[in-house]
This record gives sequence, C-alpha cells and structure tokens, in this order.
Amino acid sequence: MDRHALHQPSSSSSIPATANTVWTDASPLLEVACKDLRDGELIHVDNFNLYAAMSALEIMDPKMDSGIVNRYCSVDEAIEDGVAPVPISTDKTTDVQCVIDIMDHLLTCEATWHKGHSLAQTVFSCAYLLRPERTSSHALLHSYCKVIRATCKAVITVVSDARTHEEEDLFTMAYGLPLSGDGDEKCLSLLNAVEENISRQLRACKAPSSKRKPLEDIEPLQTNFDLEEGYCKALLCRLRFRKHFFHVLTCMRRPQGRGLELARKHIASCISELGVILKSAEFLMSNAHGTCEDATEDRTTASGHQAIGFDASLNSRISAPTPPRSIKILSWKKAIEYFEKLLHDLDIICSYPLDPSLEVLLRFVAQFQKAQPDLVARAHLQLLLVQDGKLYGKCPMFSLIIRAARLPEVFLHHDIQKNEYVVQLGQLVINMLKILCTNAAWQRRKLGKILQDWRVIYVQIELAFRKDFGEGSSISNGDNASARILKHILIWVEEQTYWISHRFLILGFELELYSPSEYCMVYWYLYVVLIRLAEKTHLKMTVSDGSAKQKGKKRKDSPKELARDAKIPPAISFLQCQICLAEGLTVVHVPFFNTSHIVCPLLKCVCV
Repeated sequence: MDRHALHQPSSSSSIPATANTVWTDASPLLEVACKDLRDGELIHVDNFNLYAAMSALEIMDPKMDSGIVNRYCSVDEAIEDGVAPVPISTDKTTDVQCVIDIMDHLLTCEATWHKGHSLAQTVFSCAYLLRPERTSSHALLHSYCKVIRATCKAVITVVSDARTHEEEDLFTMAYGLPLSGDGDEKCLSLLNAVEENISRQLRACKAPSSKRKPLEDIEPLQTNFDLEEGYCKALLCRLRFRKHFFHVLTCMRRPQGRGLELARKHIASCISELGVILKSAEFLMSNAHGTCEDATEDRTTASGHQAIGFDASLNSRISAPTPPRSIKILSWKKAIEYFEKLLHDLDIICSYPLDPSLEVLLRFVAQFQKAQPDLVARAHLQLLLVQDGKLYGKCPMFSLIIRAARLPEVFLHHDIQKNEYVVQLGQLVINMLKILCTNAAWQRRKLGKILQDWRVIYVQIELAFRKDFGEGSSISNGDNASARILKHILIWVEEQTYWISHRFLILGFELELYSPSEYCMVYWYLYVVLIRLAEKTHLKMTVSDGSAKQKGKKRKDSPKELARDAKIPPAISFLQCQICLAEGLTVVHVPFFNTSHIVCPLLKCVCV
C-alpha cells in the first residue's frame, strides 16, 4: 500500500475526509515504535487481554490485514478503472468471446465456492454481479448474471435450511452481497428469451444459401459468418446448462419429493449440456484472441483466455472481520468434473423410491456416503428425508418407529405416540438422520455424542414401562397394546444403539483414525458389537413373528449357532458373516501385534 495515500485522500476513496474525519500519516509513529519493540511484543492499552490478543489483526500482514491486498478501495473505483466494461468490446466477435470466458470463469468460481470457500472471494469476485444494473443493456450477460445470482441464493437456502453449513461456516455467509436483484424472479424468462434468439441465429447460419434471404432480418451474433455457428453452439450449451441446473434445484425443493422425477430429467439435460460444453473447448481455443493463461491444465476458461471483470480483492473490506484467504480457483476441467459428480449424486437421491422402511433408508444413506458426496448434495438429501418433522414430509416418526420395531400397522395411530419419551425418541431418530447426512468427520463425532442419548432414552422408556405395567410383564403379553408396543420399541432401541456403535467404528477406518497397534482392538470391538446387534435383530424378528411365546425363557443360542436354522432371515445371516469376518481379522492381527509388526488394516470396512 502506498503510504502517501494515507494523508492524500482522493475522491475515489471509500472513506473520504469530512469535517469529523482527517487522514493522518501514521508511518512515523509506527517506525519509532518498531525500533523499541522486541520480538513477541506489541503495543496495547491497559485493558488488553488474552481474548483480545487472539482476535487482534496485524497491520500490514497479508494474511491478517484485509486491506493490505486491495488493488481498489471500492467496486466503483474498479469499474471506473475499466475492470468491467459494458459492452466488453466494440468488436462483436471479441465481445462474444469475452462473455463466454466470463461464463466459464463463473462456473469455476461456483465450483470453488461449493468446495467451501467464501462466496465473496469466488463467485462475487465478478464486478458484473456486484453492480447488476450496469449489465441491463447487454441482454446476454444480464440474463446470465441474473440466473447466477438466483442459483447462488437457492444453494445458500438449501444448505442453511439443512444446517449442514456447520462444516464450513463461510459457505452461507453473504456479507451483504447483492444476491437478490430487481427482476431476478424472472431470470428464467429472460434466459429463455436470449436462448430463443440465439437458437434463431443458429438456424439462420445453418440454413442453405437459397433460404438465407428471408432470415436476413435476424441480426447475427457477431461479424464473422464462418464462426457464427460455433459461437452460437458454445453459448447455447452454457445457457441451457444454467437453465436446467436451476430447474434441478427448484424441483428438488418441492415438498414430499413431488419434483424428483422432473428433477431427474433436468439432471440428464445438464449432464448432456456439460458434454457439449467440453466439446466446445477446441473451437474456442482455436479462435481465442489475446493473452492466454500460462498453464493449460490450470486455465479457468475453455479458451484459455483470462476472463474480464474479476478481482478477488473487491470484497475484502466487506468480508472483514475474517482475515482474507488465499484461494486457488479450480481449473475449468476440474469444475466440469465437479458438476458432473454433483449431478450424479443428485440423480442417485432422486432415484431413491422413498421407502418408509428405516432399515432400507439407513442402508441407502450409508451406501450413498461411500461416494463422498459434497455439501450441496448432502444438504438436498437431508431436506428430502426430514421435512416438517416427518420422513419425506408425509410419514410421522412414530409410524417409522412402529415399522422399524416390526409391529402391526394397527398400532400406527395408537395414543402411546403422545407419550413424552416416545416423542423424544422420534426426535432422536430425526437427529440421527440429519447426522448421517453430514460429512464423515462430523458424522463420526456426532454419532459418538448421541450414543449416550440413545442409552438414556432406553432407560427412560424401560422405567416408564416398569412403572405402568410392573416388573413381571411379558413380551408375549398381547392383552395390553401399550405394553406390547413399549416392549418392541425397547428391543428396537437397543438394536439401533448397536447399529450406531457399528457405524461409529466403521467410520474410523474410512477416516484412517486408527493406528496399526489399534487394529486388533478395533476388530475385537466390531466382533462384540456385531454379536449384540445380531442378537437384538434376531430377538426383534422372533418376537414379531410370535415364535418366542414361552414366558421367562431365555434363548441360549449364540449368533454362530443361529446360522444352523434354515429359517434364519437374510439380515441375520448377513450379520453372522460379519461376525465371523471380524473374529477372523482379530485373530489374524494378534500375531502381528505380539511381534510388533506394523501392518495395514486387512479390511478397512467390515461392512455397513
């Protein structure tokens, strides 16, 4: 920063001098202070404490001082300096090329934002977005900027409603950015009008010369007729991708999953348009004008040309008090790959049949998480699963619990659902579903915390059962519906507690948290947890099928012996296989542990 600017404010300064404010050069004072200060010392007042020290900003430190890296003091100053001209060029061909570069760079900025970086330093580093009224004379750029703002707002709403932004607080921070502009609700109408106009231009340039005369009233996109078709196609695929992607976001937000089928159609269209966008790179690179970016692999546009109108430091003042981050924008190809994966993950969510079975649902979520979906996809999954305190917005939690406990549907409307502890159990199920939609690290951390909650609710329901029905109540007692429901729920709560414990241990392998010396112990833990899980699952099935009617008789069969029964359900057989696998891995790791040999885990995931 030029120190002379401190006492020579210009008319473009963001804080002009007034009757109450005077600019003073503090450099001499700072130079004198620096001579007297030793390493580790700082100037402070008497009430300066440790908390203030942790929150203090170091002046002139690029990592702490948000003003030190500023090229411009304000957006208006940048615009006056010609950062974002409208029109971009008087030459129509150059203007179209630059607009395509802006579209591509915005795509890479959007993907970088989705990865957890600040919106202010990525998408809204574009001066055209910060001053939306300036682009009104440029229909193509104006419509595209409008749909970008609407898309960002839709994504922020989804992530905020799902409350998954705890993983990355900066994701939903808008810092007062213009996410909503006048007429943004009509962004698709404007985009459709521009798309239709370019489609007519494409048809005109592709028409035979004999039929070209009636179409002469259509103004060409740019001046070079030989390039008209290529530029029309490059623009159309980018506009159509934006349109379909916005439709995907809006359709997936429809209540009770009513828009999932339509969302899948738009997802297929998005993926198709991304393929066309990739193919347009060869044409754009061969006809690019101006200075191209040095590294071909790191280029942020298809043409390799640097986009006009971007400056990451434009919003550094409004993003305070957070220190500026050093952000590396994803390359154009990486951004395309990100959106392809995002769309694939969203398609998996849309293809889910909304099964009311909790067992099927948990298996689906666990399998979905193996693909390591990003924040936006997981937020959509959570909002689909939990709406208005119900599964998919239509299945009450009590109905979900009744089915999970394998109780007859005749109990779906029983008054026991109003019981305080049953209501709390329903909330625990909601919390568990939300936790399973977070990333692996947060998921494991929160699952470890709610294990105690599940144990507490089990104890509370058990005490309530003993108080209302006495110590001698039998599981097989069908005369009292409330007693039967609570008995089944108690068995299911225990089963679910062991499932959470199993999931907690498995996530440790996925996150590579265990050291080689701990493998033997962890496999032994899995062995014990799986045995208990198999016992509770089998007990639940046995009780629901009415096969355990002898009062007070305890089953002495171990899970290993259960496999001999020809009528054992597949779920139990599957758990039996996992038990044997965990036991075998434990035995295999013992000699390595005893001889102090370091080995990799023979199996990172016993199963989910």
